[in-house]
Amino acid sequence: MAETRVHPSSIVSPAARIGQGVTVGPFCQVGDDVELGNGVELVSHVAVAGRTVIGADTKIYPFASIGHQPQDLKYGGEPSRLIIGQRTVIREGATINPGTQGGGMETRIGDDCLLMSSSHVAHDCQVGNHVIIASFSGVAGHCVVGDYAIMGGQSGVHQFVRIGAHAFIGAHSLVDADVIPYGMAVGNRAKLAGLNLVGLKRRNFDREAIHQLRAAYRMIFASEGTLRERVEDAARLFEGAPLVQDVVAFVGKSSDRALCLPRNGSSEG
Repeated sequence: MAETRVHPSSIVSPAARIGQGVTVGPFCQVGDDVELGNGVELVSHVAVAGRTVIGADTKIYPFASIGHQPQDLKYGGEPSRLIIGQRTVIREGATINPGTQGGGMETRIGDDCLLMSSSHVAHDCQVGNHVIIASFSGVAGHCVVGDYAIMGGQSGVHQFVRIGAHAFIGAHSLVDADVIPYGMAVGNRAKLAGLNLVGLKRRNFDREAIHQLRAAYRMIFASEGTLRERVEDAARLFEGAPLVQDVVAFVGKSSDRALCLPRNGSSEG
């Protein structure tokens, strides 16, 4: 393994757990309860505090604030945690907060994510793998963001909202309702604008699976009957279609927020 290097201008607590091959650049601060996995790089001016674990080969750019006290007035100093996965890239000025007593005590960021400059992930969020959060975008407390979801620049997500896997949030959008897996949401307040077909094709999803998903989307968001009835019909008709079943399971799961729907009842996929 490569040698661990700490710039002499940085302050690293002797109690911090530092892996092999770690690089701590100039003017960084690493607190007592921090764990940096093998190959982590703090470029410069990075402040890591609290009970924070950063996975191997993650790279954090200048002026990021990682693991400091949640921006929640109910926080009472409880020993909550922040877990960041492997190979994640956190760009300049990004902020990520640990959990709280009211939200499970843990914020988690998955593997291979990209948090662009000045993005924010609040307390108690659960962010999956391969997620991209673009510059000046924020995810409020208690949100769940599925694998491969993408948030466009200057977008925001209301607390307790769920963003499904492979969903796409358009730039400048404010999302205050749950977005289905593979969905695309745009606007203030965001509405479904169809499926993330570009993302599905880029990730080499099977053509037939995409056709099934489009047909199920039109069925679920049609105007006839109730949403529950339409979801049940889609579950039966597309029993062997895993992408459709992902959407069915997501809609059927209990949530604190409403479901993001198409504007004007449009069901175009």
